[in-house]
Amino acid sequence: MSKSWRIWWELIRPHTLTAGFVPVLLGTVLALMEGKSNWLLFTAMMVASLLIQSATNLFNEYYDYKRGLDTEESVGIGGGIVRHGMSPRLIMSLALIMYGISILLGIYICASSSWWLAVVGSVCMLMGYLYTGGPYPISYTPLGELFSGLFMGFGIILIAFFIQTGYVSTLPILVAIPSGILVGLINLGNNIRDHDGDKVNGRKTIPVVLGPPNAIKFMGVMFAVAYLWLVGLVIAQMITPYALLALFSIPKAVEATKGFVGKSEPITMMPAMKSTGQTNTLFGFILAFGLLLGHLF
Repeated sequence: MSKSWRIWWELIRPHTLTAGFVPVLLGTVLALMEGKSNWLLFTAMMVASLLIQSATNLFNEYYDYKRGLDTEESVGIGGGIVRHGMSPRLIMSLALIMYGISILLGIYICASSSWWLAVVGSVCMLMGYLYTGGPYPISYTPLGELFSGLFMGFGIILIAFFIQTGYVSTLPILVAIPSGILVGLINLGNNIRDHDGDKVNGRKTIPVVLGPPNAIKFMGVMFAVAYLWLVGLVIAQMITPYALLALFSIPKAVEATKGFVGKSEPITMMPAMKSTGQTNTLFGFILAFGLLLGHLF
């Protein structure tokens, strides 16, 4: 991969893209369990979701620079503006182009399912922008994890399910809850790493409000809630016991949580951040596989 493409790849923050594709996959598998699927809609939803997530990351890059949060000394896998001299206008233009393509895909999805989705999709895209954009960015509050988990991990599963079935039932709502938690924890990991800079710049993220040690404990508790929720669904016979295969992702969740303990320098927390995203990926893929096994056998 050439240096220029590596920079662009880092700008979209690939470890966060799991928040885009895993929920679409789970929603589609749940639709398959209902005997319904549409691979064109699945593909359109997958591409749109990844573009919205990537654009959100670019908005974050742009507004962190504009507000003076990013400097050459900042630790992170973005930094295209402050470290590589990329034009802020170019970053914003690319984000808007991604949103434009997502809108076109959204029109196709709505025309093939329901135009009510235009309202839902518009709200999701607006939240992506308002996370770091606008006069009162969500990222400056303790609600960042909630909004990212709700609109990405939880909401996308329901949208992916709905466009292929025409309705939303209880099961996808219940399955979407642990997914929403894990997506929110990706955001929490990022905020734990950025605690010092965020505190200096007036952000009130969960790690700033609770303090890093308590934020790490909160991460561990929420990981436990996600896995216990899955076990509860199996015990209640809502989903197949094969879904318990997703428990094999627990070591990665433990690795992610422990990776933040005792760390104070942002660069030392990068492996833990990566593990947080990998937990969501492993959990989602293995759960989707388990649900398919239960459906087939």
